[in-house]
Amino acid sequence: MQLAYAPLILILVGLAAYTVLAGADFGTGVWELTARRGPRALALRDYAHDAMGPVWEANHVWLIFVLAVCWTAYPTAFGSIMSTLSVPFFVAAVGIILRGSAYALRAGARTHREVGLLDDLFALSSILTPFALGAAVGGIASGRVPVGNAAGNLVTSWLNPTSIMIGAMAVAVGAHLAAVYLAADASRVGAAEQGGVPLVRGFRVRALLSGVAAGALALAGLAVVHRDAEHLFEGLTHGAGLAAVLVSGVAGVVTLLLVWAGRFETARYAGALSVAAVVAGWAAAQRPDLLPGLTVGDAAAGRTTLITILVVVGIGALVLIPSLALLFGLFLRGGFERSTARVPAAAGRESSPPSRTRGAVLVGLLVAGALLAVFGVSWALTLGITSLLVFVAGGFVVLASAAAVAETADSEPGSTGHRGPGDADGRQVARPSVVDRGSDGTPSIQAGVGRRGIRVGCATVALVAAVVWILRRLARAARARRRSSPH
Repeated sequence: MQLAYAPLILILVGLAAYTVLAGADFGTGVWELTARRGPRALALRDYAHDAMGPVWEANHVWLIFVLAVCWTAYPTAFGSIMSTLSVPFFVAAVGIILRGSAYALRAGARTHREVGLLDDLFALSSILTPFALGAAVGGIASGRVPVGNAAGNLVTSWLNPTSIMIGAMAVAVGAHLAAVYLAADASRVGAAEQGGVPLVRGFRVRALLSGVAAGALALAGLAVVHRDAEHLFEGLTHGAGLAAVLVSGVAGVVTLLLVWAGRFETARYAGALSVAAVVAGWAAAQRPDLLPGLTVGDAAAGRTTLITILVVVGIGALVLIPSLALLFGLFLRGGFERSTARVPAAAGRESSPPSRTRGAVLVGLLVAGALLAVFGVSWALTLGITSLLVFVAGGFVVLASAAAVAETADSEPGSTGHRGPGDADGRQVARPSVVDRGSDGTPSIQAGVGRRGIRVGCATVALVAAVVWILRRLARAARARRRSSPH
């Protein structure tokens, strides 16, 4: 029974991450739609549009993760949900496609009219998508999705008081998180004003107003749930569900106080906690049922399938978590901001290239792990797989370190042959391994990038091969156990 809940915990973590991260991305559409005319509105829209650029696609990883785990671990529930709620999920999918297309095409827009049309499409789809997803959640939470293929009503299952209220809350919460995050980003990068427009103050006011609106909708939502879904209201007002609601309320109030005081970075995390607590409260209020009459234990797949899911997710996390940590770390530290000022070397910690000792250790782990995984049995097989997992994790750390060193080298004015603000003379420093000059004297970095790309490519191939080998070995071991087990 406990094993059946493990994938559900992963699903809830993915839902919380998607709500906190992608919800804020959707929320930028609200502010682009409300900022209509004038230089102030244009500055706010442009900054909101540019700020989400590095991470907006990565956030959808969590939605794919949730769908994949739910489909594999709870196939009966997944089929019932997707068939009955096919309409809102289709609307959400169309909204995501239109939103991504509008965002990408905006860079190629040539006229103000084209930019305006794309911005409107982006804003409207950014509102439509979270509303549809929230309405689908409302249908599940209110018990309007019975077990069976399209067994529920295709309209009233997601157009009902609870679904409409949760959809509206999803839009409001996303707008609130977006304003908090944008205020924190503008304050962090020193963009208090852009073109004479006070960005931080504008986003601060929006964060406060949207926070109050989201809180009011949450209180109204409890009244709606009390009348429309009594079992859900009962779970939210007792036990763990009540604790989660209280945590969400307190974190929401703290977020508003921090925004009022100008502590935007801390407010970012308090706001995320407030939203994540709502997801936890919903799960606590609905347990042990996934759908009416279908408990988590009854809906779960077989033991072998559940174990395979956990193993695959664990291996995938070795790739996904460091990648997302690197991405968001660069984003929060302003690594994607273009700055014309030279940062002194002593101002921060310099990245050092991976040492040869570390590389030798990783190669040794790869060789030893491969030999033990191929020829080992029992404890030797376990040790071999563990060695390969350590090699994969260490390999991605080395790749991240190498990427950081390359980024630091490429960002130095002298390394690219261009003068920095502090270079009084016009001398250009050439680095033969990185900088190569063409026939016209223009600096080129193709040689250095090519060699570095080959090394990174070989390392990536080795890491992927190790992961594939682990999966194949685990599958073969599982088949061997099934053959040897008595029938």
